[in-house]
Amino acid sequence: MAGRFEGLSDLEWKLFEDVFPEPVQRGRGMPHTAYRSIINTLMYILITGCRWCDVPRERQWASKSSAHRWLKRWSQDGTLVLLQERIINIAQEQGLIRWEYGAVDGSFSPWQRGR
Repeated sequence: MAGRFEGLSDLEWKLFEDVFPEPVQRGRGMPHTAYRSIINTLMYILITGCRWCDVPRERQWASKSSAHRWLKRWSQDGTLVLLQERIINIAQEQGLIRWEYGAVDGSFSPWQRGR
């Protein structure tokens, strides 16, 4: 079910800002996109379920191409794993995860009927 997301609050951003390296200063070209804008855009897509082309074009959001490029880079260099670990640890400390309950979606199983 699609939700609503208006961007990370200052407190929420403080939980994650130390995960990212300092941006490298480049001499020419487009300026570096703020990491907070990129996270806002990725969270917006995940929470609302919108397509990449439907990302809002306001100051707090990154462009779809920039967000996608950083998503790919972070998935390769391990930054996404660090973000996931941070989120799970915070949720566990707050008592938001109940590990005794779980579910498995069989639609992703590689098993095929008839074999």
